[in-house]
Amino acid sequence: MEKIRTRFAPSPTGYMHIGNLRTALYAYLIAKKHPDGSFILRIEDTDQQRLIEGATDIIFDTLKACGLNHDEGPDVGGDFGPYVQSERMKSGIYHKYAMELVEKGKAHICFCKEEDIQAQKEVAEARGESFIYIDPCKKLSKEEVEARIKAGEPYVIRQNIDPNGTTSFHDEVYGTISVDNSTLDEMILLKSDGYPTYNFANVIDDHLMAITDVVRGNEYLSSTPKYNLIYEAFGWDKPRYIHCPPVMKDEHHKLSKRNGDASFQDLVEKGYLPEAILNYIALLGWSPSEDREIYSLPELCQAFDVKRINTSGAIFDIEKLKWMNGVYLRDMPMDKYISLIKPYVSQSVKKDYPLTEIAAILKERANTLTEIPEMLDFLDELPDYDIDLFTNKKMKTTPEVAKKSLAAAKEVLSSLTAWNHDNIHDQLITLAQKMEIKNGMLLYPVRVALSGKAFTPGGAIELSLILGKDESLKRIDTALNKLG
Repeated sequence: MEKIRTRFAPSPTGYMHIGNLRTALYAYLIAKKHPDGSFILRIEDTDQQRLIEGATDIIFDTLKACGLNHDEGPDVGGDFGPYVQSERMKSGIYHKYAMELVEKGKAHICFCKEEDIQAQKEVAEARGESFIYIDPCKKLSKEEVEARIKAGEPYVIRQNIDPNGTTSFHDEVYGTISVDNSTLDEMILLKSDGYPTYNFANVIDDHLMAITDVVRGNEYLSSTPKYNLIYEAFGWDKPRYIHCPPVMKDEHHKLSKRNGDASFQDLVEKGYLPEAILNYIALLGWSPSEDREIYSLPELCQAFDVKRINTSGAIFDIEKLKWMNGVYLRDMPMDKYISLIKPYVSQSVKKDYPLTEIAAILKERANTLTEIPEMLDFLDELPDYDIDLFTNKKMKTTPEVAKKSLAAAKEVLSSLTAWNHDNIHDQLITLAQKMEIKNGMLLYPVRVALSGKAFTPGGAIELSLILGKDESLKRIDTALNKLG
């Protein structure tokens, strides 16, 4: 059977866009669904003007953080290297194959300036006319071409496309697609600086690296017929195509790093876990066959099926990601969770409070790591607050009710000799029963008195335990003074 080989071929132009990471994930899943499948990383840096220093390291770091370990690539090697296009260019392979197409009559040397062609296109569009560029250089004789090259005239190598007939291809997501050749522009294969265009280099490299399955965004659907004409010109087997729907910001706008939308790095900085991000983006455009949403990476490898990729765009819902991130945090072993939250707790808690007890209340309530400092900002110092905070319709409390509840709570808590969860719980619940009031009418005022906030990650009992006996009683006294 054919050995499956997929590739992720990003350009090092900045942070990892969510759509790019999903492409990497799908390529990884397709490869790893097969025991001997290979996932390859290739850096496509032919557009030298857009390169950003350090962006390649971001690609390496992101894949590592997500567990998308590549079998071949710039940092791990392999039998099909180099895995960076600018390094591959040194061998002259792109120029060699471009000139081979010229010899076959499938490409030609063009001396026209790209800006002049673009100007013609803009004029046509302003008139509402379709623009098909007919290159006058195609009429030059071989001798004229050679003379102009010898004279140092800059040139590009441009694809030849017969305007007659149609070109068809099959996509695993969108089915069979056919286009009229007359609508295809003759794309540049080799630029005047000697670098190949992305469109040409990815075809050459995919063939030379024996890539069997090409995963990319559906914006490349319109270019695929031109890629296939290159495959056909060389007599090469074409890969299987898996074009993915876009990740949308809303119904009308794509998620885009150019528009400042969140990258993978942005989401991690906002307190989201890499494994939760990866799980969530897997579901952006793909529907599992079973009714579940939480998947580990190995489980995704088994469940993933390209036939269940949708053709329509998927809207990125940050609230859904937040929920999923919370699930991952709550399912985390406590020792790992404590280690993870420690830096966030220390941002607002400088006093020596029990981290284990703090972790216990956070684990059930925090959905992102960056929520934690604000959730705990009352521990070191009680914030100033208004007595209106004691009014709560749901708990049926008022400042008058709170005053009675806090006075009674102070009395029973003061008598405790062993300050632990069970003792605090039993004393307060028994007190509510004796006062013949609902638990909330007692516990809510205590919680407000201890925190100075309407919403806290833990209840009155948990906060009392964390703050300790002396601080808890001190804060209840402060509340009673406020209440007169």
